[in-house]
Amino acid sequence: MASRADGRPDLPAVGERQSLREQVAHALRAALITGEMRPGMVYSAPLLAAQFGVSATPVREAMLDLAKEGLVEAVRNKGFRVSELSERDLDELAEIRELIEVPTVTRLAGADHARAFETLRPMAQEIVDAAERGDLLAYVDADIRFHLELLALGGNSHLVEVVRDLRNRARLYGLSDLQRRGRLADSAREHLALLDLLSTGDAGGAERLMLHHIQHVRGIWAGSAEP
Repeated sequence: MASRADGRPDLPAVGERQSLREQVAHALRAALITGEMRPGMVYSAPLLAAQFGVSATPVREAMLDLAKEGLVEAVRNKGFRVSELSERDLDELAEIRELIEVPTVTRLAGADHARAFETLRPMAQEIVDAAERGDLLAYVDADIRFHLELLALGGNSHLVEVVRDLRNRARLYGLSDLQRRGRLADSAREHLALLDLLSTGDAGGAERLMLHHIQHVRGIWAGSAEP
């Protein structure tokens, strides 16, 4: 977590109207994504509150928000444990994504959605820009928005919500390591390549890239960049 001059973690100003609870949740989510808060470890709300320089109440509320996303779980009289996913869990989540996302995205290929693809291009570029500057939270935020908005073009809102839940449960454990090795931007550029294939109506190419992309992400979950 970013620190202030007094050594306390900084709470990002992520929006003037955002509550302290939302700011704490934002900072905790960033710590989870970057690996500063480790799977299996238990963190107490009072201790985190002291680190942030706030009361324990917004920290507990923020942790409960993260628990609803499956990122942490409450431990009675101790605090909150960062959720762990087994290799089997990750394999199954990747398999579900392949079954849902690949055919949905492939069906979008062609001129019917050409204008929509162009509106998504700046978002795909956001993913690349965030990767290149090492902003992992911005990377994950733009990545999720891109995939959900692309899927939304298929017209099935329930499908979009299912994928949103899957992605919340499987945060990118190996993301920070990939960024340190300078390979995060490679994964980011796959989003721009996907839009190129969809825009030209190359359904087969889009299908192959989507499968590769999901397996690439599965490798990131395992701490490896290999597809």
